[in-house]
Amino acid sequence: MLNRRHLITSLALSATVLALPVVGLAQPAPTTRIVVPFAAGGPIDVTVRILAEAVKGTLGTVIVENRPGAGGNIGVGAVAKAAPDGLTLGIATTASHGINPWLFSKLPYDPAKDFAAVTQMLRVPNVLVMNADAAKRLNIDSLADLITYAKANPAKLNYGSGGNGSAGHLAGEMFKNQAGIFALHIPYNGGNPAQLGLLSGQVDFNFDNLATAAPNIRSGKLKALAVTTTQRAAAMPDVPAISDTLPGFEIDTWWGLVVPAGTPAETVRKLNAAFTEALRSPEVKARFATLMAEPAPSTPEQFDAFMARERTKYERVVKLSGAKVD
Repeated sequence: MLNRRHLITSLALSATVLALPVVGLAQPAPTTRIVVPFAAGGPIDVTVRILAEAVKGTLGTVIVENRPGAGGNIGVGAVAKAAPDGLTLGIATTASHGINPWLFSKLPYDPAKDFAAVTQMLRVPNVLVMNADAAKRLNIDSLADLITYAKANPAKLNYGSGGNGSAGHLAGEMFKNQAGIFALHIPYNGGNPAQLGLLSGQVDFNFDNLATAAPNIRSGKLKALAVTTTQRAAAMPDVPAISDTLPGFEIDTWWGLVVPAGTPAETVRKLNAAFTEALRSPEVKARFATLMAEPAPSTPEQFDAFMARERTKYERVVKLSGAKVD
């Protein structure tokens, strides 16, 4: 039987053992979060989920959080205010980092100062499409034909878009300006109504996302005159680029990854390495191809410079359109 001294000593040793740190047990890996500023199920959300799955082997658990609202401004604003620890990433888009700074009188973020670029993810070509019946009736078979007709018949053409200040609206204004033509803009409440307006013959042409327009192009309901990227799209190599007729014309849909400003440069480089490797993988390329999206991996510096050029371009185009959101 233990005496009092032995009992006290045993209790003290037990307390010491319990107090020692447990060696060899791995700490749980932190969770990386990607904030998508739009609702689940759309093309941005789908591509981000593909990429999140592809980087789990490198980054561990990666979750996608949808924060839609205000044209993407709510989700993007939340990323700007997140801790700069590399565990919260956001999606920068044509709208949030190119158009909205000039379209909205007030934003909950500064696109130039509140973020550090990680990498561009992809680009999706836009395409100038005509109602096929209208194109046949007006003998328009090419972009040059459309411009010639518009010049010979001022104010007879119109075009639709998903709304004032939308990418389709701004592409139309940029096209009119460079081609030296006039066409009346008809704004719809979203991209789907605008496409229905074109299919029903309410408008003559639209600038639409290639992935959205492709089924109706292939069925013969829409005629594709030109893509808005400087190069032809791999998905439809027979469709020329607008820049072949109007040099310098370039406007497409893009998005990429950013982190809050102040995130350590080494952390940004680690994230860039993980995501660009995934973007170059055959599996991701194949899955993006089904959405007619082209992976566009870049260095942080390249993506940052690209977004700066987009802001400069859209400042002029938004002012040209006269669109404004208070």
